[in-house]
This record gives sequence, structure tokens and C-alpha cells, in this order.
Amino acid sequence: MTAPPRPVADPAPADAPPGPDAEPLREEPGPGAAGCLALYAKLAAGVTVVTACGDDGPLGMTVSAVTSLSARPPLLLACLRHGSRTLAAVRARRAFAVHLLRDEQQELAARFASPTTPASGRFAGTDLRAVLGVPVLAGTLAWAVCLTEDVRRYGDHQLVVGRVAAVHVGGGRPLLWHDRRFRSLTGSAPGAPG
Repeated sequence: MTAPPRPVADPAPADAPPGPDAEPLREEPGPGAAGCLALYAKLAAGVTVVTACGDDGPLGMTVSAVTSLSARPPLLLACLRHGSRTLAAVRARRAFAVHLLRDEQQELAARFASPTTPASGRFAGTDLRAVLGVPVLAGTLAWAVCLTEDVRRYGDHQLVVGRVAAVHVGGGRPLLWHDRRFRSLTGSAPGAPG
């Protein structure tokens, strides 16, 4: 005789707080975090700053995990650290901007990445304007203002999908992040005589 099937509970939403029976986090099977971080360091990525409008003014953070997702409709994907104030503003206001930094903007990238620099310090001395109610940094290689389509948690980050609502593209070379260091492309900049 077979046992009756056990009822399956509906899964909790991705951002629901853990219940009283939740297991503590532990190391997953497979390679450890150090090995994975060493692999991730070898991924070359453009450096971006994501901004959003918080309750007390503009918020922003440096992000290296941003990619195009779709051209029709125009969608971008950004991975933001779980628990960040910028992510909370993106979720609350349902809009954000992604700025691709120029290779000479290392200081700006470092300032927006610093955990000890308050929001007011991150934006100090920057030329800022509002586009569709979102704070946009002037002088970057390119920027897009996105309307939040979806947010889902995976591990210690949340994937944010944004529909591009406004875009500006300039010229120059992008700032890159590879092997835990800022890098630059060599050769002529796009659009430069060459």
C-alpha cells in the first residue's frame, strides 16, 4: 500500500521574511564562495552607477552586474545588493537610472561603491538633474532611465528588470572592472578619428 501524497505548501514570495522553521544559511554543495568569487573576478564588466530617488533625496551605488535583456521591449537587467538603500528606493519608487561610466570616472565609481560614504557625499560636486523624476548624473558615457518591471531575489542580490523610458548615449571609452581593478580599453575611442 502506498502512502497518500503529501500536500505541498505554496512557496513564500521571494522577499518574504524567513519563517520560524527556516533553516540557517549554510554552505551549498560544490565550490566554496572563495572559488566562485575568484571566477567572478575574471568576468570583465562595464562599471555603472545606479541611482534612484529616496525619501530624503537621491541615492546611488556602483554596480558591475548590468546587462541588456531585450530590445523589444527595451529592457535592462541590474543586480543590486540585497538590503541596500538604493534597492529599497528602486522598489518603492518603481524607477531608476543606470549610468555607464567613462574610463576617467574611477573616482566617481569608487565614491559610489564606498560603504562609508553617505548619499550626500556620493552626490557632492556632481552635476545632477531629474529625468522622469529620477536623479541623472551628467557627463557619463551613457545613461538610461528605467521603469521597474520586476524585482526578484537570488542569493545575496536582487535582479531588477527595468523598461527603458529615456536614454542618452555619448562618446568615449567605458570604465571596466576586471580582476578586482578598474581597467580601460586600449585603441581609439568609438567615434574618434582613427
